[in-house]
Amino acid sequence: MNRQAKRMMGKQQAAADRVKVARRPMPQEKRKRVGPRQFLKEVRQELKKVAWPTRKELFAYTMVVLFAVVLLTSMVFGLDLLFSKAVLKVFGT
Repeated sequence: MNRQAKRMMGKQQAAADRVKVARRPMPQEKRKRVGPRQFLKEVRQELKKVAWPTRKELFAYTMVVLFAVVLLTSMVFGLDLLFSKAVLKVFGT
């Protein structure tokens, strides 16, 4: 057998291996479902790990969000008013 035949056989074998891998997916383990009682128990455990904000932090975060909402709403209102005036001026009615 010459080198060219060996290379051809190697390529064919590699292609066959890729097809086998593509056709046969690895079986995945099915995860068992837990009951509602166990689920709620785990949820409670996770919520105990959460770093909850203090009342002072909560108030500060709330003020930041309200300020941002008012600011962005005002900007959108102003741009809408500006564009509507510009469109009316261009197309004139």
